[in-house]
Amino acid sequence: MRFQTLLATTLLASVASFAQQLPADKIIGIWESTTKGEVGLRFEIFKSGGEYFGKLLWASTMFEADGKTPKKDGRNPNRKLRSRSRKNIINVTNLRYEDGEYIDGELYNPDNGSTYSLNAKLKSADELEFRGYLGIALIGKTMKFKRIP
Repeated sequence: MRFQTLLATTLLASVASFAQQLPADKIIGIWESTTKGEVGLRFEIFKSGGEYFGKLLWASTMFEADGKTPKKDGRNPNRKLRSRSRKNIINVTNLRYEDGEYIDGELYNPDNGSTYSLNAKLKSADELEFRGYLGIALIGKTMKFKRIP
């Protein structure tokens, strides 16, 4: 009986600590959007220095009408970048890991040329949430993603 109680307590403590905080590099990998009614996205998160970045691999709005030709980054505020392909652009920048969350990043949206403040949080090893906003995080948008193996 004592063994079962000890085992149950250990299991609960392990699950609780996993839910509270995952190691920072667990965000690294390929993620796909799961938010219904939104633009489909697939991107790869990688680490450079002490920060995390995201490369846009695919988006439902990425291609011209032929479905093959990648659209250009035509709404980029930097005129020199408007002729580049949207495919593989780095659109998540400068996320820092602090106290179990990823903070102070930026998210560039090639559909409208806007850049948003970005925070992110791993809900589990395979579930990620982004919170993009202008000004304060309370007035923003949450996007959900699942890890692609």
